[in-house]
Amino acid sequence: MDDRFDRRELLLHLGDILEALNCLVRTNKVDATVAQLMREEDSLQEFEFLRALEPDMTVTEFGAGIASAFFLWPKALLEAELNHNVLASTVQHDLFSGNPDGWKVYASYVQKKVPWFGSGLPEVKAGTWSKRTPDMAKKSSSLETPAAATSSGTSDGPAEKKGWPWPEPRPKS
Repeated sequence: MDDRFDRRELLLHLGDILEALNCLVRTNKVDATVAQLMREEDSLQEFEFLRALEPDMTVTEFGAGIASAFFLWPKALLEAELNHNVLASTVQHDLFSGNPDGWKVYASYVQKKVPWFGSGLPEVKAGTWSKRTPDMAKKSSSLETPAAATSSGTSDGPAEKKGWPWPEPRPKS
């Protein structure tokens, strides 16, 4: 399966996530809600995905959620085989727990570029959103990751890597 473009779109999205976090932190209002800052700051209007968050999520909570939800992405996006569930489930769990409507909006947003994103995951249960703090991000990042997410194969040697991001071998002249 040629998933170069999906990988590219997810990397661009990760960059947008980090840019949004940077804009939020630069306001120096880390205890303000993301929703409040979106109403006040023009620089945040381009980040549509922020509208999917819980209305009372603060910048600090968003930062903790981002760290926990996306820390696996760089490594996962470089694996020979993409693990679709790991990429989406960490975001679902760490940013949209208790917020099924927000998850649907966010997943739909990402699916405009990456159609498989979030498909096949269990439904988010409505309930109380669990506020995140930096300490909680540390705890959730130590959760066990499914073996399929961390293992790139079962062979003793390195997996053969073909295609992006690994260039095809060039003929020697």
